Amino acid sequence: MGSKIESKKLMEAAGVPVPGNLTPETATAADLPLLVKASAGGGGRGMRIVRSLDALAGEIEKASSEAESAFGDGTVFVEPYVESGRHIEVQVLGTVGGTFVLGERDCSVQRRHQKVIEEAPAPALPAATRTALHDAARAAAEAIDYRGAGTVEFLYDTAKDRFFFPEMNTRLRVEHPVTEAVHGVDPVALQLAVAEGRSLADLEVGAPHGHAIEVRLYAEDPAHDYQPQSGRITRFSVPGVVSEFEGPSAYGIRLDSGVGAGDEIGTFYDAMIAKVVVHAPTREQALRQLAGALAKAQLHGPVTNRDLLVNLLRDPVLIDAQMHTTWLDGADSATLAAPPGGSGTVALSGFAAAIALAERARAARPVQQRIPAGFRNVVAQPQLTRFQHGDEELDVRWFGGRSFTSAELEGVTVLEAGPEVVRLDADGVQRTFTVHTDADRVDVESSLGHVALRRTPRFVDPADRVVAGSLLAPMPGSVIAVRAALGDVVAEGQPILVMEAMKMQHTIAAPYAGTLTELPAAAGQQVEAGAVLAVVTPHETDEGATP
Repeated sequence: MGSKIESKKLMEAAGVPVPGNLTPETATAADLPLLVKASAGGGGRGMRIVRSLDALAGEIEKASSEAESAFGDGTVFVEPYVESGRHIEVQVLGTVGGTFVLGERDCSVQRRHQKVIEEAPAPALPAATRTALHDAARAAAEAIDYRGAGTVEFLYDTAKDRFFFPEMNTRLRVEHPVTEAVHGVDPVALQLAVAEGRSLADLEVGAPHGHAIEVRLYAEDPAHDYQPQSGRITRFSVPGVVSEFEGPSAYGIRLDSGVGAGDEIGTFYDAMIAKVVVHAPTREQALRQLAGALAKAQLHGPVTNRDLLVNLLRDPVLIDAQMHTTWLDGADSATLAAPPGGSGTVALSGFAAAIALAERARAARPVQQRIPAGFRNVVAQPQLTRFQHGDEELDVRWFGGRSFTSAELEGVTVLEAGPEVVRLDADGVQRTFTVHTDADRVDVESSLGHVALRRTPRFVDPADRVVAGSLLAPMPGSVIAVRAALGDVVAEGQPILVMEAMKMQHTIAAPYAGTLTELPAAAGQQVEAGAVLAVVTPHETDEGATP
């Protein structure tokens, strides 16, 4: 079952529905869109969606290269791609006495073909289809006399109420905790029992109890094409956690995390920080409870997908169980990743941060013993505190003295001002903002959510400026290929370099047409985020000015 090509032949012989197999030579325009997949491995690596036959050869080459790098096997294959399908997988346990089916999970919310949210049982699934999925998974496991815990995956075509077998994972999956929660079983212990040859004749798998949802907390930036992030986690806590790394648990939040405060997120492994799982009596309660816990979590350091997860859990598409595997592909990830509190969250948090920093600076100054004669506490111009929030500059203008006033926010009153805690009244609603500082990083927590800011100097050292047209490394990683040479004339969007970070490949393209005038990066080189990889000098227009 480790070969997706061979496994589908076995499944077809066992009567399990499989998609039609194609080759680059036999594929026609009528078969589009197509899916190129790695035969070995998974996790979305070595996978490409192809919507034009002209692009097929190039996408096969990219997929094969990524598969070779990730799995040591560059074999890929082509199959029809089901638009707007759902990803349903069935947990099986193969024993000497037969195959147990431990329910199914919905893993349709994905980005880059990698799962983001998983839940059990799968919602809005016809009873007959659920039964047919279980029967097909059992037939798949019995066809190969499977032993141990495994996951049989299916692509469910909701429009036609049919499903296909794409692959089987002969191991436990990341999302097994949702199965543990709703079925009251421990597949880790059961897998060990099978390996030891113990009898499982007394194992009973009942109907699902409640609803469980798991989210994958990633160190990545959804607003920038989910680019992996790295750096030190300075603060990490999730409220309401009742268990960690345990088997079946009571209702509540479970946290499985490999890192904590003070740990470094590197570039050589997967970007996942933690799995946060909720088990609740109903799906609606699970969605609400998990969204609330994530919104109140303190997670400072690298950019994460935390806000994206909160917004997704509150999105009508997910609430109404209308999600599908390409949902996030067509969504505005920058909007989905915005602070859940709304557009005013950043402005209020920035004002609170400016006050806290001013109070911190005042507390650090020597106490003035004597007030000069003629002193008047009148400030004609507001003070300016400048932050960077994502790609945007945030200028906060305020008046200080014995009290603070915003020069820009109307209806906002400062109730309490301290170096760490600021309390504001905004149009009659009182909120407490907790401000954490770490060098130039400022993290603001409130009931509106978390806002990460970075203090920016008012004057920039000329040595820190980069040349216009510079292609910067979007993340730490290694350069695995250089697609152009110094002096080449390049077109807008033309690939210049390929980077690899956290087992995924990323293409760096020319921002506009021009000439490649600098190329300091080379294949095999390890680079830091922000490093200049190349410089494209734009062509002059007919009027002699650069675009």
